[in-house]
Amino acid sequence: MMVIAELLGLPIDDWRRLAGWSEAIVNLGNTIAGGDAGRAATEFMRADAEMTGYLAAVIAARRAQPTGDLISRLVTAEPGGEALDAPAITRFCQLLLAAGTETTTNLIDNAVLCFAAHPDQLAAVRARPDLLPHAIEEVLRYRTPVQAMFRTTRCAVELDGTRIPAGAFVIAMIGAANRDPGRFAEPARFDVARAPNPHLAFGHGIHFCLGAPLSRLEAGIALDELLGRFARLELVTQDWPPRPSFHVHGPAALPVRVHRAARR
Repeated sequence: MMVIAELLGLPIDDWRRLAGWSEAIVNLGNTIAGGDAGRAATEFMRADAEMTGYLAAVIAARRAQPTGDLISRLVTAEPGGEALDAPAITRFCQLLLAAGTETTTNLIDNAVLCFAAHPDQLAAVRARPDLLPHAIEEVLRYRTPVQAMFRTTRCAVELDGTRIPAGAFVIAMIGAANRDPGRFAEPARFDVARAPNPHLAFGHGIHFCLGAPLSRLEAGIALDELLGRFARLELVTQDWPPRPSFHVHGPAALPVRVHRAARR
């Protein structure tokens, strides 16, 4: 959240406030699985009102005096020869705050879970640090941080013999696609050297994740530091609480016992 705040040009000390708003946005997805829709909607509307007011002041300040951050770039951009209005910039920032933090947090946590469950694969990464980027891709496939996306069909389409009408509400199960035995050899096996690895964790085509390079960079730095500082990682308990979300996959809390190593 601090990284996203700095990119946007927001005060880093506000990260807890921003995280609360992000939580309210993500929790809207829980209502699909029969969660408390009324409470989730109320919390989102409150967060949305607070965030809209907060960002409106920042956007106005950047229009008056750009400072080189991402919001400054947005207020001066003219895609197609037309400037972006404040609501469009606000929605973009809301999406970036939620999608750019929840996903990477779970990617890092899920990597720790994978390494703890597969010590031979962790040993391979320690022996060959050049495997770390490949290991991150395998975590994205094996424990996909975003398991599903919600879409509405714009036209009728036939998929694998099933006709889906126009205007249908569809849940695309990304996590299932990333374990498809027709696409991946031994899909239930965690393999840090898997290649090729055409997972869909970041989407596909024109909907490919805008923040994929940042997520990979953040995860790479975090895991490199973690493995470099500590000789061994142990889960304190296997009974860790899952993230209370229908479509986001990862632990809500993950206590880990670490054994310090000589600094690289």
